Amino acid sequence: MARLGLTGDVMFGRGVDARWDDRDPAGVWGSMHERLRSLDGLVANLECCLSTRGTAREERTYLFRADPAWAVPALEAGGAACVSLANNHLLDFGPVALRDTLDALDDAGIPHPGAGRDRAAAGRPAVTRVGGLNIGVLAFTDQYSPYAAGREQPGTAYLDLDHRRPATRRAVDGALAAAYRAGADLVVATLHWGPNWVVRPSATQRAFARWLIDRGVDVVHGHSAHVIQGVEVYRGRPIVYDAGDFVDDYAVKPDLHNDRSFLFELVASGGRLEALELRPVEIVDERAERAGPDAAAWLRDRMRTLSAPFGTTVERAGRGLRIPLAEC
Repeated sequence: MARLGLTGDVMFGRGVDARWDDRDPAGVWGSMHERLRSLDGLVANLECCLSTRGTAREERTYLFRADPAWAVPALEAGGAACVSLANNHLLDFGPVALRDTLDALDDAGIPHPGAGRDRAAAGRPAVTRVGGLNIGVLAFTDQYSPYAAGREQPGTAYLDLDHRRPATRRAVDGALAAAYRAGADLVVATLHWGPNWVVRPSATQRAFARWLIDRGVDVVHGHSAHVIQGVEVYRGRPIVYDAGDFVDDYAVKPDLHNDRSFLFELVASGGRLEALELRPVEIVDERAERAGPDAAAWLRDRMRTLSAPFGTTVERAGRGLRIPLAEC
């Protein structure tokens, strides 16, 4: 049996960087560290560059950069099997810092789809070994086109995430074919998509997620909204429309509770997806903590409410939830 963890945004910059740069890097995972280490691997969105160099983009309000000297060991301590770089903060400190990020992750042996030294590299999938399975990871974003990689320009795997667009279909089909050629047993599409602070996916996002599964993707892993959205099960495959934020230093919106999310654990046995298990998490003092009773109850209710329109079966499992995955 393989158990793959999925989280939303992991933002190690600003206050998180200041807190953990001279401490035990594993501390950033708080009381969730032991749970992360029990998994066969973790896939997360890395919402910052890893560098101490570069020039801040003057037009940007929020700039995220972390020192790789502690951030890379933190990812290793959390069992990161793969981190997505397809988001709107990788170039906050320019191409120098982006290249430093690629080099730091390469040196640590952590695959990092979603950004690269040119367009071809940015769109290339990663394949990594997790619990006896080869996991292929496709990473794309529809956020902030100025950071898009060019033919000879570093940047992100930026796409209009709408399956009606020919260029999008070509890019996804090419990446998916490459993942299967590389021996992927299971494919995750990790997508940094949609606007902030929105709790329900758009019709276009829903159609795109279903199209991905029809094309051969096994898991859709969304992030970007900074809040959790519902989970849909389509043809026995989970669509996590938004996993929320896992680690950051952001101000909390009381009505949205962007400091609360889940560790999503995908359970597979014999190559078959069995369940998605959701473990409640809250961010406390720039670290990920097991959610307290009140936060866990809020998260359970929120996920049930947001998943109900999809007809998703959501079961109680201890302090968390379990979503069975059965072929329809």
